[in-house]
Amino acid sequence: MPSAARVNGSPGAAGRGRVGEIQRARIVAAMGELVRERGPGAVTVAHVVVRSGVSRRTFYELFQDREDCFLAAFDIAIARAAESVLPAHGAPARWRERVRAGLEAMLRFLDAEPELGYLCVVGALGGGDQALARRTAVVRRLVDAVHQGRAESSATRRPERLVAEGLVGAVLAVIHARLVEQAAWPTGGSVAAAGSAVGSPRGRADFAGDARSPAVPARPSRPLLSLLNPLMGMIVLPYLGAAASEREQRRPAPRSRRPAAPRVDPLRELDMRLTYRTVRVLLAIAANPGASNRRVSEVADVADQGQISKLLMRLENLGLIANGGAGPARGEPNVWRLTAKGEEIERTIRRQTAPA
Repeated sequence: MPSAARVNGSPGAAGRGRVGEIQRARIVAAMGELVRERGPGAVTVAHVVVRSGVSRRTFYELFQDREDCFLAAFDIAIARAAESVLPAHGAPARWRERVRAGLEAMLRFLDAEPELGYLCVVGALGGGDQALARRTAVVRRLVDAVHQGRAESSATRRPERLVAEGLVGAVLAVIHARLVEQAAWPTGGSVAAAGSAVGSPRGRADFAGDARSPAVPARPSRPLLSLLNPLMGMIVLPYLGAAASEREQRRPAPRSRRPAAPRVDPLRELDMRLTYRTVRVLLAIAANPGASNRRVSEVADVADQGQISKLLMRLENLGLIANGGAGPARGEPNVWRLTAKGEEIERTIRRQTAPA
């Protein structure tokens, strides 16, 4: 006879697939953080599994190797950037306004998502041949967008495509330098913290001295969005002339939006590995508040009562569930409910496994 979980399509149907999605998301997020902290060439599988809280075996069940994991992170970063940039650039307008809208969207994205931005602009340069090939494809599209300005140039201008290539390279070089500076100054902003900075091939020794030392990069004090007007002035100059360039640089500076509070992953704070049975039990209680051990066992499709008792005890010790009943010691069933912390974990699980 099929279990209640399978009949009702309840959380037990999630099985290993849902946990695999969660673990994959955690691994990819860890890769993004570590690339910004250490540089792509210095990140190892050992670093990733420690940061993500998964086993080495789980890593290799989900990714072929370190490069495969990096490419997954890079692809996500590019996709997220495209979600912001493509609609802005694609709106009906003249070339200059479309380029400005796309550039503004990109700079806002880089300010809001520094780890993903670092992967897109800086990390791919050291991520291997496949990452470089994908980055090259993205750069080619950027060059295409800039080169469309030729159609609006005067008959005496008509810059060649090489000009667009140079402009895109120059813009990316400026952004690259700012992202490296930001990565060298983590949230604490101290020289000691900058010792783990990315972007310096000499490593931690560069930052051992005084904050005024030339080895310490200047702490960035302005968002990347502040580069919009000067970068636009540079882009339009060869296509529309010095007057248009000057107008771009004198336009009102765009206002930065208030940065969103950083999202903390509560799964990372758990002092346990996330297994598919753990997830099924947690989701079973979320879907059936007040459930007994037997009901949780049925919904989570864990037949062994001894095993379900151990899982429930572990979750209770972690503060994720609480027993509101008198319990078997008094001849009554347990009554399991999620705690506030458990509800937060459950929401995080659903968010990380929601369809894109």
